[in-house]
Amino acid sequence: QVQLVESGGGSVQAGGSLRLSCVVSGYTRGLNCMAWFRQAPGKEREGVAGIFVDGSRIYYADSVKGRFTISQDNVKKAVYLQMNTLKPEDTAMYYCATGAYVVEPGLASEYNYWGQGTQVNVSS
Repeated sequence: QVQLVESGGGSVQAGGSLRLSCVVSGYTRGLNCMAWFRQAPGKEREGVAGIFVDGSRIYYADSVKGRFTISQDNVKKAVYLQMNTLKPEDTAMYYCATGAYVVEPGLASEYNYWGQGTQVNVSS
């Protein structure tokens, strides 16, 4: 089994920054991609950013390009999401996800394991 624990969410004003963290534990061998998704009330879960464990590819949703940065620390088995210039439309529950057979990092169906989520609220 694989467990993911997110942290770093909170409330900020528009233009502010937050850094989300996700620590992975359990049987992590073979996992090939880590990603962040978000889901706002009444909306579908959407891929925000993803990074292949071997560093070969990084994915960003168009809505966050230039503002968000995903990074990983393979020693600590952690993935981070630095979010700058936050906007009210970034308000959502943010989830960390991982899988062993991810091909399209922006698709939720590609991931087997999910964290419980951390809430991000951006006020105008």
